[in-house]
Amino acid sequence: MKAQQTLIVILLALLILPMTGLSAEALAKEEKTEEKSSEPRKKPLVYQIPIKKQIEPALLYVIRRGVTEATKAKADAILFVMDTPGGRVDITRDILEIIREIDVPVYTFVERDAYSAGAIIALATKHIYMAPGSVIGAATPILMSPGGGVQDLNEDVGEKMKSGVAAMVRAAAEQGGHDPALAEAMVRRETEYKVGTNVISKAGELLTLTASEAEGILSEGTVADVDALLEKIGLSDAEIKTLEVTPAEKLARIIAGIAPILLMIGLGGIYLEIKTPGIGLPGIAGATALALFFFGHHIAGLAGMEDIVIFIIGFTLLFVEVFITPGFGVLGISGIVLILISLLNAMSWQLPGEFLPSVSGTGATLQHAIRNLALGMAGTAALAVAAGRFLPKSRVVRPLVLSASTDRNEGFTAAQDHSELLGKEGVAEMNLHPAGRILIDGKRVNVITRGEFIEKGSRVRVIEARGSHIVVEAG
Repeated sequence: MKAQQTLIVILLALLILPMTGLSAEALAKEEKTEEKSSEPRKKPLVYQIPIKKQIEPALLYVIRRGVTEATKAKADAILFVMDTPGGRVDITRDILEIIREIDVPVYTFVERDAYSAGAIIALATKHIYMAPGSVIGAATPILMSPGGGVQDLNEDVGEKMKSGVAAMVRAAAEQGGHDPALAEAMVRRETEYKVGTNVISKAGELLTLTASEAEGILSEGTVADVDALLEKIGLSDAEIKTLEVTPAEKLARIIAGIAPILLMIGLGGIYLEIKTPGIGLPGIAGATALALFFFGHHIAGLAGMEDIVIFIIGFTLLFVEVFITPGFGVLGISGIVLILISLLNAMSWQLPGEFLPSVSGTGATLQHAIRNLALGMAGTAALAVAAGRFLPKSRVVRPLVLSASTDRNEGFTAAQDHSELLGKEGVAEMNLHPAGRILIDGKRVNVITRGEFIEKGSRVRVIEARGSHIVVEAG
């Protein structure tokens, strides 16, 4: 029991300590933000979020952090400054879901290029402005080969991918209040797009618009830079807060990518440690993996300290049910439920000020969380089975396992042998009810009756003697 208590202490330390510095810093920033938001601002506030280079997971974390901060700070607008060749469709879908939840006005400024995934993200925002010489469009999906080139697809696979992206682009256009037909022409080259009798894009060509071509169709205007855009929308005196990808967010990307592996090691290590005595490598490895899991998702803006508290409460309830109270009931089930809730919540995005994950739209992060948790639990089960079958035979564990048996013929006994007392008589030295002490041949012997009460001074006889288990009856 002492070993398991030590395990809990180690787990608590590994979970909480890595985040105390971050949490204190985040709390300080949050307090400053709340102080600023509670006081009347002298200037409007605009959060500028760059969408530059490839669209990949690190960008998703930046956008999520920026939207969360902007919402808490009650910003007047969010501005995406875009120059991207495109990127991953799954990340784009997650970004669209985040944009759908934003309550403040959202603007996109195409600084140079908004191709593919960039065009889709721009379509999801209500206000689009473009710089002179910039372009937007060409959102047809392509599959990259491991070598970095474009991989050829057969007709059926290509149509399936194109159909899915076309639907996503139309939905993004509807979300932003733009023409879905224009959006589909960016995906399907066989689609002709025209406004009235004016053909903007002929059949056989993907729709890609320059800044001047997009005016009045997609763009609300062509402006030289961000300052000119802010002046045009009446926020020329606004305070601008620009977000960048931090090294911590890059680390969070790696940790989030291996979440199922960390869950497998974490849950599996704790399970093995509970099933075996002492504090060893499985417990330390499991606690460290869980600490990394929560630490990474905390950096990514997903896991808060409340998720860690819920996990610790759930783990404690499960520990009490397994080691302290008999059976398996309400405490154990409650502990398991709280652990699952904390893990799912730590991998899902919540709207600022809300506890439960956002499930509107595609619910992408919640789906990913459920998938990662399922993979982690499957891996834990496989690890437990493999450990039970192969670990006792391994070179590392074999020296710690008692493989030799002891035998009476070799001089080993489990307890002192009292078989010579069988049938002998003695006197009860105290009341036997039912255990007590008797005198036999001048020696004190601890005995027990079959449940009957025998008074002090009564004659007794030994009727059973197995090791230290000596049974007497009134004689």
